[in-house]
Parts: sequence; C-alpha cells; structure tokens
Amino acid sequence: MSKTIVLYVEDEPFLGRIVKESLESRELDVHMVTDGEKVMEVFHQIHPQICVLDIMLPNKDGYSIAQSIRQVNSTIPIIFVTAKTQTEDLVRGFDVGGNDYLRKPFSMEELIIRINNLLHLTKKIAEATTDTIAIGQFEFAPNRYELKRGEQVRKLSHREALLLQILCERKNNTASRKDMLMRVWGDDSFFNSRNLDVYITKLRDFLKEDPSVAIITIKGVGYRFVIA
Repeated sequence: MSKTIVLYVEDEPFLGRIVKESLESRELDVHMVTDGEKVMEVFHQIHPQICVLDIMLPNKDGYSIAQSIRQVNSTIPIIFVTAKTQTEDLVRGFDVGGNDYLRKPFSMEELIIRINNLLHLTKKIAEATTDTIAIGQFEFAPNRYELKRGEQVRKLSHREALLLQILCERKNNTASRKDMLMRVWGDDSFFNSRNLDVYITKLRDFLKEDPSVAIITIKGVGYRFVIA
C-alpha cells in the first residue's frame, strides 16, 4: 500500500524535525518546506493528500498559502498549526479554506488523530453514493463538495460538506450536537464545539438566499434543519 503524502510547512527547524520524524514513524510520506514562497512549487511536484501549515512563515504566510492551494484543489484537507490564539485567527483560517486548526504547543498524538480523521472524512465524502440532494432552491452534491443555486456554485470544505450531509439526513428533525461533533471531529471537546458553531454560522450564510431553508438552534440539544 502506498503511503499517504503529507505536505508539512514549518519554519522552526527543531519542531519541524520532531514532527516530520514522528509522522514518518506512522508510515506517512512527509515533505517539509520551511519557506512560504516555495510551498506551491513543492505542492505541484508531490501531489499531497493532506497539508499541515504553520501560519507565521517567511515570505508568504499560511493563510495566503491555503488560498493558493484552494485555487488549484478545493478538496484537499488543510490543517493549520499555529501559536495564534485569538478567535478571529481561527475564523480567518476557516474562511481561507482550512479544515482544522491546532494550537501550539500540541501533542503528536493529537496531530495524528486529526490527520487520520480528515483523511477518513475525505474518503467518506468521496464515496458518497447520492449524487445530488435537493435543499429548497439549492442542489447539494456531497461527493463534489458543491452547493448550487441556479448558475451560482459554491465550493464547500470537507467539514462543511459533511455537516450539511448530516443535516440533510435529519431534515425537519433535530441533529444532536454530540452526534455531529463525534462524526465530524471524533470528540465533543469544548474547542471542537466552538468550531461547530463557526461552521453552522457559515452554512446559514450560504443558505440565507432561500427563506424556505433554516438551521434552527435547539439550545442544549443541537440543530433542526427545516426545509419548508
């Protein structure tokens, strides 16, 4: 079986070496880049299956790199690792196409769990048997990460697509927070619960053009996906 190819971008040599060696010990093929300006060249050479990006880098930051990656590949999983702790940094990371966000210092086990979880989600969505799902005026293609309304097509991230798929499964019923967190993040920690709120806000924004569609918060329970 071929190894999973990881593009790892980190400019701290000591941390980078530890992470690279740890991931390689788990049978991952890790290509480390230290200069933000050189990332896309390597990206096109190695065709990675997942990207792990630091944010503060020389010449080009992780946010800009993620935007460049999304211009050529809308579905590859992207994990940000950073010392930044502000909520606005978290939101910006998701806005530019990130799928997950890991704060430094982090444990190697947590990074590996998040990598494996995102790879699993990628495979699950790719194997989705339903081509399109009608959502009011929208058409949702979970296996293509697309939400379409008329001629307008919005590309979704892995987690956006999976969360919307879960809501569709529970249409006009309540999807519990715990179930959504366990299926999408693999645990129901406070940090992941905040991430869920961010994603739900984004999905509401995507769907707001159709007043017949609503994601209603059921406090302390979860969300009800209503399609009139």
